[in-house]
Amino acid sequence: MISSHLSGRRITRAAAVIGAAAALALSLAAANHGGAARHPAYGSKGFTFKLVHTPGVPCLSKANGSVTITKNSLNDVMKITVHNLPKKTGFDLFVIQTPNKPFGVAWYQTDVETDSHGNGTATVQGVFNKETFSLSAGGTTTFAPTHQYHLGLWFNSPSVPFKLGCEAPATSPVITPFNGEQHAGIQILNTSNFPDAAGPLSHVSA
Repeated sequence: MISSHLSGRRITRAAAVIGAAAALALSLAAANHGGAARHPAYGSKGFTFKLVHTPGVPCLSKANGSVTITKNSLNDVMKITVHNLPKKTGFDLFVIQTPNKPFGVAWYQTDVETDSHGNGTATVQGVFNKETFSLSAGGTTTFAPTHQYHLGLWFNSPSVPFKLGCEAPATSPVITPFNGEQHAGIQILNTSNFPDAAGPLSHVSA
């Protein structure tokens, strides 16, 4: 009877230990999953994040995009895909310091052209990670090393967003310097879904 009783207690104790271990494993898995959602990490297939509609722009509310950054041995490849934009229209992609005005330091990356369905894609190669920065040690202007962790997409032509009502109640097109001729339209997509000081590129390992 004593032996049987002790065996039963051992079995119960073993079951409790197994149950506690399983609960701990589930808890850790949930915590890790939640952590990944809050702080995206660079994975074996690269790092993918979204471009969102620029806040406050009263047009093209369904416009969106996605970006995937994958690593080479010496640099990175960034592929951008955009959707629900005006068809057969030119846009300009910049790496920027902050997603919304005044944008801070900006670096021109590539043109993006949409097709007959308003979708577009472009691929660029460079350094797009937590070490991305610009500086000016002298010349016409001077500034210290400044990281740029955000992306922004601008209309190449000022007249297109104006005709779409993106600048109402303006009476003439808004002209910005965000293309090769410094005669672009307004921004339509950016990465304001990330904090100003922790843009998506800051989550990509160097």
